[in-house]
Amino acid sequence: MTALALEDAPPTAIADRDRPREVVDLIGNTPLVDLSALTGRREVKLYAKAEYANPGGSVKDRPALAMVLDAERRGLLAPGGPRRLLDATSGNTGIAYAMIGAARRIPVTLCLPDSASAERKKILAAYGAELHLTDPLAGSDGAILEARRLAAAEPARYAYLDQYGNAENWRAHYRTTGPEIWRQTGGAVTHFVTGLGTSGTFMGVGRYLREKAREQSCERAPVRLISIEPDGPFHGLEGMKHMASAIVPPIYDPGLADESRSSSTEAAYAMVKRLARELGLLVGVSAGANVAAALAVTEELDSATVVTVLCDNADKYLSEHFWEDA
Repeated sequence: MTALALEDAPPTAIADRDRPREVVDLIGNTPLVDLSALTGRREVKLYAKAEYANPGGSVKDRPALAMVLDAERRGLLAPGGPRRLLDATSGNTGIAYAMIGAARRIPVTLCLPDSASAERKKILAAYGAELHLTDPLAGSDGAILEARRLAAAEPARYAYLDQYGNAENWRAHYRTTGPEIWRQTGGAVTHFVTGLGTSGTFMGVGRYLREKAREQSCERAPVRLISIEPDGPFHGLEGMKHMASAIVPPIYDPGLADESRSSSTEAAYAMVKRLARELGLLVGVSAGANVAAALAVTEELDSATVVTVLCDNADKYLSEHFWEDA
């Protein structure tokens, strides 16, 4: 397992890497980790974007920053201003909001399912976020409905960023994550595989990779885009949505995917433990689902470069009981 450092950042960023920075300046330009040892075949490469390297610990730092900056540009939020940032979250976007809000002196209110891990709640509290805990059985949909209620009841108090319907969500990945993957693979990526939550990562990266491949249509085949969902409405894949039984995010376009596959909670747990014990990677459950699905894709191919996403690390999941299983 190696981290691909080649062209992880633009030349200007590499030249300036030692200058002092604010925390939000550290978001993005994450490494691409080589997981090809899992495939056992030299002709098939499996890489994963190490999004846990972001300062907030997850892929959600990118869209959270984009949405906050957009709200500031539109006058909805201001450092030290009267309005509170409001949104629904299953955890990671909320942590990113809370981190960015603390750094930019913007108060943050989050609607969060009460089933979120104890670690997530403690991290959010450490950043000073105000939490409205919602019915755990309603999942992220319950948090969305509560955020909508609060926004409607007190529009002067809250700036509701609505990560599920905010185009800055997917655009952040179109502008940053997609170009990074293209650059880090030298344009060799053939398949992109990742799970659906808000769908922002899949939408943004997928659109960028498809456009880049089309620019070189005479030289290469299109990048195949494969989305991953939980295999049923009741699952343990925190942050992922079973679209058929959930409130579908307005930014989601089901027509973008070339193929949609499912992942079981058990397969994700097993892969999380495998990555820790075989490759020294402590990652979260959605990352485990992504790698399990991407590895299954590689098993059907003779030659390919498959890229997936390590959405976050395991720090927020260490209280989960699956670690105790043999």
